[in-house]
Formats: sequence, C-alpha cells, structure tokens
Amino acid sequence: MTPKTFVSALAAAKLPSVFNPWRDRCSIHDRRDAAARRRSNLQGMLEAALDAHVETIWIARDLGYRGGRRTGVPLTDEVHLTHASALMGGIALERATQGPEIAERTAAIVWQVLGRIGQPVMLWNVFPFHPHDADDPMSNRCHSRAEREETWPLLQALVSMVQPKRIVAIGRDAHLALAGLETEVTAIRHPSYGGQREFINGMYGLYGIAGDPVGSPELPLGPRYAETAKALA
Repeated sequence: MTPKTFVSALAAAKLPSVFNPWRDRCSIHDRRDAAARRRSNLQGMLEAALDAHVETIWIARDLGYRGGRRTGVPLTDEVHLTHASALMGGIALERATQGPEIAERTAAIVWQVLGRIGQPVMLWNVFPFHPHDADDPMSNRCHSRAEREETWPLLQALVSMVQPKRIVAIGRDAHLALAGLETEVTAIRHPSYGGQREFINGMYGLYGIAGDPVGSPELPLGPRYAETAKALA
C-alpha cells in the first residue's frame, strides 16, 4: 500500500458517532475543502516518513476534537503544524479550518518532546478517527472494541507500510490495544491527567536525552532538520 492508497482507504470509512477528518466536513469550523486539505496533510506526512526511513511510530488511543480532527495529522494541533512541517523536512501542511488556531494540551506536550528529540517519527492512533458522543460532535469518547476491530486492518496496513523498528504506545489503553502487533511495543504514560512529567521523562529516557524536561523549543532542532526549522522560524 502506498501513502495515497492508504489515505484513500481512510477517506472511504464511515462510522456512526465518528468524525472522519479525511472524509467529513465540520459545518461550523471547516473550510469548504477541509477534507481534501487534511488528506493532503496526511499523505505528505506519510511520504516524508517513508523518505526519512522513520524507525518509530508513536500511537495514542483516538483522535481528539481539538487536534487531529482539525488538522488531519495525529497528535498535532493547528498551533504545531509548522513544527510538524519542519520536523518532516519542510513539507507543506495547510490549515483546514477557519477562525483562530486551536491548541490542544496533549499535542503541545508531544511537540515539546519531539522538538527536543529532533528526529522524525510517524504519529498515529489505535482508532484513526475522532469518536464522539452521539449528541455532541465536539466531545471525546473512547472508541469501542467493535470500532477498533473494524479499523484494525488500517493500522496493520500502516505498520506494514512504514515497517518501524519500534512502536511507542502513548497511554495504557493504547498499549493494551496494540498487544496483537508483531512489532515491539514500548509503553509510555499518557501526558494527560497528571502524566505530563512521566511522559516527558519516559520519552527522554527512551531516546537517551538528558537535561531538564521543562524547556520547550519553538521548533524541532535535530541537526538533519535544523536548516528547515531555521527557515520556518
């Protein structure tokens, strides 16, 4: 499967009480071509990840309504689209929504860590879409077992395409859900609900990074991407 066919397979999925950012359009916040922009964003991330021969996929549980639902890039809010662009070699990533940029706390912490690590990774979710309560499209809920089983082939296709040496599960729920994969899975605490420092320290330990984890660089700083990051600053 190629990045293009993978994104097309994602866009074809339709489930009740689930927002598919690569297919659906939010009538409140989205531009008219929002789904197409998000498809382009994700395809660009995938192509860059393959070009960079990324060795790791970070996988959380579900898309959040303030992050990947709006951008089409998992674990990435609108505030950090330029960070994602720089880390992946300067690819073009576009906003798909109107109005002010919306921040997501989890995305901010994830990109703080990625900025310090400075290595490209592939970001994903066990359940690739945004599950919400039936009467509240701007809520977050945990996906069901049936929803996970229905979309599991998409996760397997991604892993087969990227062929990572390691998968990092962000949070206990993601770790339990990924038990069926053949690739090695390392569990790191999710940064929400008081887990920020454990997440940061866990990731820094995984990548052999020492120092105070409080600092948050404005752009990714890896030597391979420093020139692009500087240009985007």
